[in-house]
Amino acid sequence: MQFGGDRALWLRVTAIGDWPAYDGWVWLIGYVINPTDGQASAKREVLARITGLQRSTPPLARTTRSRGV
Repeated sequence: MQFGGDRALWLRVTAIGDWPAYDGWVWLIGYVINPTDGQASAKREVLARITGLQRSTPPLARTTRSRGV
């Protein structure tokens, strides 16, 4: 509920916490991904309902390429 709708966030999960959680819930540890540029912006620990999670591919990070002259 807290991260639904326009508050949804991309989380690059780096670990699953082993802390106690309610049945059907899990602690996720990772980095919030900025949807504009694909860069990590903040580390978070989030208690999430497993059935509400969606696996997806975040936007690609912008890359800078130099051109030969």
